[in-house]
Amino acid sequence: MKQLVIIVFILNMVTPSAGYTQKGNYLLKPARVFDGKNMHEGWNVFVSNGIISEVGANIKPSGTYTTIDLPGTTMIPGMIEGHSHILLHPYNETSWNDQVLKESFAERVARATLHLKNSLLAGFTTLRDLGTEGAGYADVGLKKAVDEGIIPGPRLIISTRAIVATGSYGPKGFADHVDIPLGAEEADAGNIVKVVRSQIGKGADFIKVYADYRWGPSGEAMPTFSEEEIRLMVETAKSGGRYVVAHASSHEGMRRAILAGVETIEHGDGGTEAIFKLMKEKNVAFCPTLAAGDAVLQYNGWKKGSEKEPLRITEKRKSFQLALESGVKILAGGDVGVYSHGDNVRELELMVDYGMQPEDVLKAVTSGNAQILHMQDRIGSIKPGMFADLVAIAGDPTKDIKVLRQVKFVMKDGKIY
Repeated sequence: MKQLVIIVFILNMVTPSAGYTQKGNYLLKPARVFDGKNMHEGWNVFVSNGIISEVGANIKPSGTYTTIDLPGTTMIPGMIEGHSHILLHPYNETSWNDQVLKESFAERVARATLHLKNSLLAGFTTLRDLGTEGAGYADVGLKKAVDEGIIPGPRLIISTRAIVATGSYGPKGFADHVDIPLGAEEADAGNIVKVVRSQIGKGADFIKVYADYRWGPSGEAMPTFSEEEIRLMVETAKSGGRYVVAHASSHEGMRRAILAGVETIEHGDGGTEAIFKLMKEKNVAFCPTLAAGDAVLQYNGWKKGSEKEPLRITEKRKSFQLALESGVKILAGGDVGVYSHGDNVRELELMVDYGMQPEDVLKAVTSGNAQILHMQDRIGSIKPGMFADLVAIAGDPTKDIKVLRQVKFVMKDGKIY
């Protein structure tokens, strides 16, 4: 009965148009608290006006507040999605080419508002987006809409258009006299600085570069920009208080990006023992995006669970294991958008399946991601002074990562969604 009363209480407080309660003072009482690093039985969390005020056992706050009992749950920091595309939807619904070429900006933004809501309700209160994939600077407006409470969604960290080398990116396969809109912004040695500055000026929180792409003679991934060109992007971004991350799947593309000073490598399918060692030496984090490849192969016909794993999956398992053994920092992010928004936990489940311990995965998607994204003083941990981004899960995800799908309570910035 107590749980029913709590649900009714929350629903009665929700603002129908916005989908959340207003900020207030809340004493949250789960069965246990994972603070971003360790588990604590019997802890409570007191939230005051959007900020975590007290954490621990036997909290007795002063003043007026609302108590919310969450029996049987584990409270964790709001999860952080490390690699997403809010303006994409699964490729088995519509191909990437058709999304870029045939869907209007209005349609894509309308979809994105639902994508943001779905990720938030799945327990992801912060989301790093790695490119609008042909939708220009639509992510800037979506971020503003979330910040102003117009639409519900995670707080956004955005890269806007992403940067590609001329001739390397798509869509492909059209006659040479046809001017095709691209999914990113082209740059060369002569205008790299201008492109980086322009994206920062339009609202980019960081810069994404495609250090390689599938433009080899047989469609294989090969490097695009030189090490010097990427370094120039890094230096330009740094002067504006931003950092650079690199899409890189080939050994050489990864090597150039690492030496040039990027902060994260996305995908990294061609990672070797030597490459991951270099990443650790240079303090470059690795975002493996396991779920993207898993999803695409199933779209292409692989019957997961009843058929032998494709070579690409076997090789990805090996490279991920090499990354774990090297001690490189793991950034949890699955390339959500290739598969459904709201299914973000899919990446975390695969990280465990590929050899990472559940507790380490939970650390990665909370305090680990926060540190890599330079936000550890605001999110990713449950301690006084942090933003009140809190999620209650039925069960203990340090023992079974799959219970992260059983979200019972979501608070972002002190508001209950």
